[in-house]
Amino acid sequence: MTQIRKVPLSAGAEWVLGGFALLRKAPVALSILGLIWGGLSALASFTGQVWMSLVLAVLGPILFGGVIYAAREVDQGRSPAPGHLLQGLREGRGGRLLAMLLPQLIALAVLVVLLVVMIGPAQLEHIAQVMEQMKTNPDPELAQKLPAGRMMGWLLVALVVGLVAGLFTFLAIPDVMFTERGAFAAMAVSFRACMRNLGALLMMTLLLFIAVFAMSLACNLLMYVLALAIGQMPAMFVAQLLLMSVMLPLMGGVVYYAWRGLLGEAPLPAASAGTGSDGHIEA
Repeated sequence: MTQIRKVPLSAGAEWVLGGFALLRKAPVALSILGLIWGGLSALASFTGQVWMSLVLAVLGPILFGGVIYAAREVDQGRSPAPGHLLQGLREGRGGRLLAMLLPQLIALAVLVVLLVVMIGPAQLEHIAQVMEQMKTNPDPELAQKLPAGRMMGWLLVALVVGLVAGLFTFLAIPDVMFTERGAFAAMAVSFRACMRNLGALLMMTLLLFIAVFAMSLACNLLMYVLALAIGQMPAMFVAQLLLMSVMLPLMGGVVYYAWRGLLGEAPLPAASAGTGSDGHIEA
């Protein structure tokens, strides 16, 4: 039976600090992984290559699994390499990692149905017409014609559905990378572990949001400076690359530490973990 550890609220902060610590231990090697993935994403975005964006979206779980694998390599004193991005494929875990797309696809289907139910076909057509008009006539009065209340309600529901879908894969990707557990079993364990440690997850999410916001602000300031020297589009491309080179390995490290603390090979000290009367970690 899988042991799911109960951790305190402060564990979420420890995961984020652990991600930064890993990045400091191997800043260049980990940033290269982010540059490769981020560079391909930026190239697809700036060139309008829809097929490339779709391929990268499908490969997302595999690539992120590779970033998490590289984070463990750094944690265990080894050097990460660009080839680690495809480590899941090399170890025959590609199918299980691609299964991580299912919660997102189901969430997308649910949100499409809710969009039609909550807003209605007629209003959706009206929204499309207004948005088309605003491309050539950005009149604020046009926005007043939109069903703002229904749209806000749907956005709130979309946020909840997206977060729930994320609970299934948050720990499942590292679990598939580092254990022989099947994809659906890993997703079930991930959901149970996340629900049991919502406090730590909320703390982690808050701190990550602050960190990413600060990094985005710094990259935007750099972009404005670079735009004066090399132009707007090249500056945007460079700024996005820099952001991804830090953000992706940071998030990989945070998820690795979260998995290690809740399910993996390095449990928290007994004083921090939830224990039963017999001294065993509660499942």
